[in-house]
Amino acid sequence: DHAVRKATELGVAAIQPLLAERSAPLPAGERRDKRHAHWRQVAVAACEQCGRNRVPEILAPLPLRDWLDAWRGGGVVLAPDGERALASLPAAPAALLIGPEGGFAPGEIAAARRAGFVAVRFGPRVLRTETAGMAALTAVNLLWGDLR
Repeated sequence: DHAVRKATELGVAAIQPLLAERSAPLPAGERRDKRHAHWRQVAVAACEQCGRNRVPEILAPLPLRDWLDAWRGGGVVLAPDGERALASLPAAPAALLIGPEGGFAPGEIAAARRAGFVAVRFGPRVLRTETAGMAALTAVNLLWGDLR
């Protein structure tokens, strides 16, 4: 809920929950559908709170590898050993991959790189996933978005 609320407030166009090797399991069946509908309502409420007039698309959870196989854009994957800094990139990423608690597994980062993502380190600290997401979105907004 927190990630959906804050990402909406920070202006994302879409939120794609991904299932990675280290992800906490999501409920199945009807409980999963209810959770998805709840996230949509959280996004609507966040839009109302911040004055945003466009609700981001909240997509159904997908396995990371399936999503990477289908994705046809560029992007950034946050990785503690990333070769670049976010501020060194020339333009805003099309997608921002933020790992689960415990981070992406090395094979997942490698798969993201093969799919055209740039591995980016985000400062000297390893941040919790909820902190990394909000900090990265804020930085993207500051570098290329509406916080300039």
